[in-house]
Amino acid sequence: MTVTSFFLTFLKPDHSLSVVQALIRSADKNVCLRRRRSGIILFACCLLLHSISGLQAQEAPVNGDSLLSDTKLPDTAVHRKPAQARVMLLTAEIAPWIVDRYIRQMDYARLTWKSTAYNLNPGNWAWDGDGFTTNQFGHPYHGSVFFNAYRSNGYSFWQSSAAVFAGSYLWETFAENQAPAPNDFINTGFGGIILGELAHRFARRIVSSRESGFRRQAAEVAGLLINPVNGFQRISRGAWAKNNTRDTTPVETELDAGFRRFRSNKDPYHFAMYGRIRFSYGDPFRQSTTPFDHFGILVEMGQDDSSLVNMVNIYGTLRSWRLKPAGKWPDHTLQLTAHYDFINNSAFFYSAQSIRTQLLSVYRPGRRVVVQTQVGGGWIVLAAVPDPVMYKGRYYDYCMGAGYNAAVMVQVGKRLMTGVHYRGGYLRTVNGSAKDYFMHAFSAELRVSLLPGFFLCAEPGHFSLTGRYQHLPDLRRTYPYTRYSLRWNFTIR
Repeated sequence: MTVTSFFLTFLKPDHSLSVVQALIRSADKNVCLRRRRSGIILFACCLLLHSISGLQAQEAPVNGDSLLSDTKLPDTAVHRKPAQARVMLLTAEIAPWIVDRYIRQMDYARLTWKSTAYNLNPGNWAWDGDGFTTNQFGHPYHGSVFFNAYRSNGYSFWQSSAAVFAGSYLWETFAENQAPAPNDFINTGFGGIILGELAHRFARRIVSSRESGFRRQAAEVAGLLINPVNGFQRISRGAWAKNNTRDTTPVETELDAGFRRFRSNKDPYHFAMYGRIRFSYGDPFRQSTTPFDHFGILVEMGQDDSSLVNMVNIYGTLRSWRLKPAGKWPDHTLQLTAHYDFINNSAFFYSAQSIRTQLLSVYRPGRRVVVQTQVGGGWIVLAAVPDPVMYKGRYYDYCMGAGYNAAVMVQVGKRLMTGVHYRGGYLRTVNGSAKDYFMHAFSAELRVSLLPGFFLCAEPGHFSLTGRYQHLPDLRRTYPYTRYSLRWNFTIR
């Protein structure tokens, strides 16, 4: 178990809240399975995006191999292409709207001058009641396409971030006959930035392969699936199967397979098989001013859930500061990180986007003993918290607040590691039934090495939620669980 995988473990989400999954699925279907669609006035799009396209691209260096050497990569593999960026963004806006308007015949895609004029008034914005998956995953994914329309055409992280919010505003204003929703604007913008840069970095890492023949084609196809915008751009530029950048950043990988035991409140315990995969890109201890020089991904799947994928957790460093020279102990690194969490399974659902400051530390009290700690906190930009009291047809509340976390892990030699983790949060409801929420999550972990790279893992945990209402009894939920798994840990170089 390395330092990188240890901190990836710290940053994963814990179990959240309990609601009836059938209600969630019903809400998603009845609210119409809406994804982001686009019917944009071309002139308005070009006018608003012109200011973004006119910015000078910043060629900030990217850490391409933080653990292998000091080689640095250019921030983008191509020169800035304003015209192509505009075309790709407009395509991402217009194409889905055409499908909804003329193929699916959706009512919200029937636009009029009156609906557009109504949406242009900022006073008419209103929180919507769409399904959980639509709002918390569909919108961020569409935002990632907006992001990479510019990122894949030579623009920097921050310039592409501006394009996401511009695209989101245009969609909310011109592409639907419903009132613009602040939750959609935030989810598409903030979530789209996180998912978009993740797709940009990960696809670039894959297509940097020096392989040829079938393996090279497979790498290109994988990169296309992860970042469709960049894949189509590589085809249009004649760059398919050509390696124009060498990203050798190490990607630490963990594959888990096992079973989990959990319950909601006083319900009987459930047993089910599950699998989990984690990726950690780059070195969390390296000082950097380039966003996402280090990021982590966690995806969990289980047979007991209504959907195959029931947890996605992503975080990336926006900036990091090394507080002590490398090789000096204790070793401290301060990080500013952006987080995206999505959980949806048969026991609970929860989603949040946040910005945090975290202090990572490593101590060596003995020759074979390493103690690693993390403490952090920050702003939860927007969270969807399940609420058993239906609020305007929606089974969850929108909240903002503060999150905080702490963890300690002790590694003895190469065979044994144990630790405890805590995550908590205070959430104030901005649109929903409850007044506020308090969340606490405790977990412990024990890992024993069987063979080099293989571990037996056990992880007990407990989650609690308290929701306070003004005119209803307080809500109290508890969620104990235990996971057992076989883990394979390796590094892609």
